[in-house]
Amino acid sequence: MKRFSNLLFATALATSIASLGACQKADKKDKDTKDKAAKTTDGTKAEASRPAPTSQGPKPGDIPAPADVAAPPADAQKTENGVSYKVLTPAAAPGDKPGVNDTVEVHYTGWTTDGKMFDSSVKRGQPATFGLGKVIPGWTEGLQVMTTGEKTRFWIPEELAYKGRKGAPAGMLVFDVELISIKKAPEPPADVAGPPAGTKKTELGVSYKVLKSGDGGEKPNAWDKVKVHYSGWTTDGKMFDSSITRSQPAQFAVNGVIPGWTDVLQQMSTGDKWLIWIPEEHAYQGKPGRPAGMLVFEVELLEVTRMPEPPKAPEDVAAPPKDAKKTEKGVYYKVLEAGKGGPKPTATDKVEVHYSGWTTDGKMFDSSVTRGRTATFPLTAVIAGWTDGLQVMSVGDKVRFWIPEELAYKGQPGKPAGMLVFDVELVSIKAPPAKKPAKALPKGSAPVKK
Repeated sequence: MKRFSNLLFATALATSIASLGACQKADKKDKDTKDKAAKTTDGTKAEASRPAPTSQGPKPGDIPAPADVAAPPADAQKTENGVSYKVLTPAAAPGDKPGVNDTVEVHYTGWTTDGKMFDSSVKRGQPATFGLGKVIPGWTEGLQVMTTGEKTRFWIPEELAYKGRKGAPAGMLVFDVELISIKKAPEPPADVAGPPAGTKKTELGVSYKVLKSGDGGEKPNAWDKVKVHYSGWTTDGKMFDSSITRSQPAQFAVNGVIPGWTDVLQQMSTGDKWLIWIPEEHAYQGKPGRPAGMLVFEVELLEVTRMPEPPKAPEDVAAPPKDAKKTEKGVYYKVLEAGKGGPKPTATDKVEVHYSGWTTDGKMFDSSVTRGRTATFPLTAVIAGWTDGLQVMSVGDKVRFWIPEELAYKGQPGKPAGMLVFDVELVSIKAPPAKKPAKALPKGSAPVKK
């Protein structure tokens, strides 16, 4: 669940084969492409179908700039912080105005003050939907004066737009905006600033208050998956995420999120709805770009999916035993269960495996076993110790590896540190496709350099 992972999933732990090592170039390229496509001129995180805006010259279908694009006219009104605006089409009837935490659906077109159009949902024929608190300040402030059905022109000064950011439209920006609909966000709880006296507390130190009791049934384990609805606020009442406003519950592994969530979810039953206060040391611990300080969540546990219990750490997890063998590059290994023999993978093959990984203090950081599905990847796309070690295996072998740090993550921030220990079962080898043989040239001809 992509959007939820941006806010709750713990960055130190990986939940896919990417945590084994080397980032795959294809994944990075795909992510970079998506990130670029997600930047829109109004500051929203765009749908995948929305193209990135451009400030290049006029194109067929561009919407002409209004006559007053160069500056707000004398009859324009102004917000408290300096966004000028003029109502073009009043709403048919009085109605709600959006708040900073609400989600809005709009049609809009934007121009620079020289009349160049740089973005338009109207031209694309698809309205834009976004959280009002997640766009440029001029939009956040300006749209709060609008009512559903209204069309308004805004003149947003640079200090409330992109502030000279490289690659973004410069100077004052002009937008015509039609407010189509508002999805109201959950209101922050009255006691968002901190847990009231008498609030219950977990052993870890997460305070909670029961808002609604569910079926009182079994509680999820740390390795189980759950489906939840939630909203999250900072203690000043600013909402930073909500599955409610997206109309889509979040699904994730209990041990794949911030520690405060992992702790409290294991004490809830299906149907429970709790208000929880998570201290910073059990939330994001001051990580840049993450919500800071104590976080407050309203959480409803909708569903629990039982997953296989993770394997326990091996007794020899701290260091390779005396009977362990060693590859030429320095990976220690011990065969736990031999298969039927046969070919071994090469460094360019793809392999299908089941695996679990621990640090030498016995802490498991990743496991395909707990996810209930094997992992498939090319041996060129993982840490060097995996590329080296798996080449000693045949299909059906189960092997324990001790991979020194210089063949693992080499001290990369956010990655498991030190020597890593893996139990690996090689399920299958998927060789790369064979190259097509070159066509024979006619006699007397010579290869032509193209």
